[in-house]
Amino acid sequence: MSVPRLVIAAPSSGSGKTTVATGLMAAFASRGLAVSPHKVGPDYIDPGYHALATGRVGRNLDAYLCGAELTAPLFAHGARGCDLAVVEGVMGLYDGAAGQGELASTAHVAKLLRAPVVLVVDASSQSRSVAALVHGFASWDPEVRVAGVILNKVGSERHEVMLREALDESGVPVLGELRRVPQVDTPSRHLGLVPVAERRSEAVEAVAAMASQVRAGCDLEALLALARSAPGLSGTAWDAAEAVASSPPPPLSSPKLSASLERGGPSSEPRGSAGRTIALAGGPAFTFSYAEHAELLAAAGADVVTFDPLHDEQLPEGTGGLVIGGGFPEVYAPALSANEPLRKAISELALSGAPVAAECAGLLYLCRELDGQPMCGVLDATARMSERLTLGYRDAVAVSDSVLAAAGTRMRGHEFHRTVVEPGAGAAPAWGVRAPQKRVEGFVQQGVHASYLHTHWASEPGVARRFVERCLTS
Repeated sequence: MSVPRLVIAAPSSGSGKTTVATGLMAAFASRGLAVSPHKVGPDYIDPGYHALATGRVGRNLDAYLCGAELTAPLFAHGARGCDLAVVEGVMGLYDGAAGQGELASTAHVAKLLRAPVVLVVDASSQSRSVAALVHGFASWDPEVRVAGVILNKVGSERHEVMLREALDESGVPVLGELRRVPQVDTPSRHLGLVPVAERRSEAVEAVAAMASQVRAGCDLEALLALARSAPGLSGTAWDAAEAVASSPPPPLSSPKLSASLERGGPSSEPRGSAGRTIALAGGPAFTFSYAEHAELLAAAGADVVTFDPLHDEQLPEGTGGLVIGGGFPEVYAPALSANEPLRKAISELALSGAPVAAECAGLLYLCRELDGQPMCGVLDATARMSERLTLGYRDAVAVSDSVLAAAGTRMRGHEFHRTVVEPGAGAAPAWGVRAPQKRVEGFVQQGVHASYLHTHWASEPGVARRFVERCLTS
């Protein structure tokens, strides 16, 4: 596969990657190009802004969660049929999974994609020193092609001249400069930027402002030419149906599921037939979800229907399973609590033994209460906000048989929250985690699997297959 592509990186967080990457996506999309947006790492929020800029689903590329071997296939899946792909990096260019070298860093992903890197440098407090910084990043790893620089927060024309003169000696061309202007309105809170779903009209304005800045300060033609210089990628694009069909079969066998998989997709039974509808929580309170999860569930034979727990008082008709991903229920606790009909419907579904998969925010929502507000009461646990940030990749093993995995199944995950659930694990825990300390966490009871751990099902498609199987047989 050959698709023009750029990786937008930086020496450190806060340098302006999101502004430049999102602005580039929107600027090229406004020219009529089909732009494929990607984000390195487990971040759920930036892809929402990318989707707004391009009109396409924002997708993550995480070599830790999915493995290096899936990075290029997942990229090719997202970029299928596109004229250009823009990949926003994470943290500093060479920052990856703690203690694991380059794994999951922007540099690692750039090498896997054979993509040129554009370095966004915050030049606000330097002049000639910028050349030393860029030279260091460009020469650190010969396999990483740092092919251009975009200078951010440039103070004046004189400042720009000094920066460009210094960089002339580095051999890395300057492909743009953004002046020091009032920040684009992208407010943050305890877990980063406020998601698009919570401020859509303001987010539209913010993306338009980013695009305007980039158009005014960057050489779009040179950037497009650089993207087109990327060599072809070997291998084939990831495909959800193929991934599900080749995944290990669940312990139980369902004629409905087997027939669906033989056809390579959902069955021809009418929508709402027993067990096939899987409700997926969405809306402002539950914005954290990888697009591949819904695609895998559909490939396994499910009808995936999104609902909004803030407003919908009932689950979708015929719901046979429920998936509640991450998000910000702590911000919307009063409104979620006030929706008593839905809380009751979810509790009844869980008590019936129907499969329920809940990650992080979903875990909080299933507790008895969150910050004193009544929640669904599925789990005998309480949740509250905390001052402490829990953040990092995790190696996990399934402790108990569940609707997602058989005991002993190993998966990689990611934790990102400022809340605490007490107790942290049920009588049948979901996962055992080795680091940063050895512990068990989460809850498995009847058909419920609830945990703080965010996982990427593309790394283990059997998870989706097993979940749909249980929906069809429960």
